Amino acid sequence: MNDTHLQIARETALLSGIPTAMQQRILANAQTVRFETGQTVFVQGEEAAAVYIVVDGWVKLYRLAPSGAEAVVSVLTRGRSFGEAVALRGVPYPVSAEAITDAVLIRIDGARLRQQMQEDPQLATALLAATFVHLQSLVAQVEQLKARSGMQRVAEFLADLASCRTGACTVLMPYNKALIAGRLGMKPESLSRAFGRLRSYGVRIESNVAHIEDVEKLRELAAEDPGKAWMK
Repeated sequence: MNDTHLQIARETALLSGIPTAMQQRILANAQTVRFETGQTVFVQGEEAAAVYIVVDGWVKLYRLAPSGAEAVVSVLTRGRSFGEAVALRGVPYPVSAEAITDAVLIRIDGARLRQQMQEDPQLATALLAATFVHLQSLVAQVEQLKARSGMQRVAEFLADLASCRTGACTVLMPYNKALIAGRLGMKPESLSRAFGRLRSYGVRIESNVAHIEDVEKLRELAAEDPGKAWMK
């Protein structure tokens, strides 16, 4: 594991609030693992053996219904961790994880982490606080899905991908539109309509590239009162 990977791990919500010495203990035996596009990280129902941190690429978390339909739970990239809540308890993964691009992950062994928690109550408390941060993130995601219009969700998605804070910006969408729609709780046709409505806000879509005239204007739309956005 190189220094860049270690720094990304230390800055995650999982580890950022933990003292440096504890971070070093947790990461001492962590491994860097690589996955190719389409490769499975773990499957739903499998015993949770590890916590993962994304240091490069994109990973999809999803559930399969009895009918075989796929529900995208989250799409994660650099600096995001997953699997902690179940790995810390040693219960099965409630979702499957798949690399949707070539990806590099840090793998932290769950059994070893649980042992460290038993040996050090301070570590257990710190990790409990970290999982609470993740819960807040999930609540925010549910709020986004329930309280914002489709156009606002797409606007925020594009603004979050933008590398510039103001002015014109070009954004390369990292995965296909069907997956973007699933991530945002939309149908593909609804996503297409949202892209069309965003033209009036200076957004032009060409294949998997979004040309944004004013990224700040896009952020203002995403943060706008949902009632106003629904009326547009």
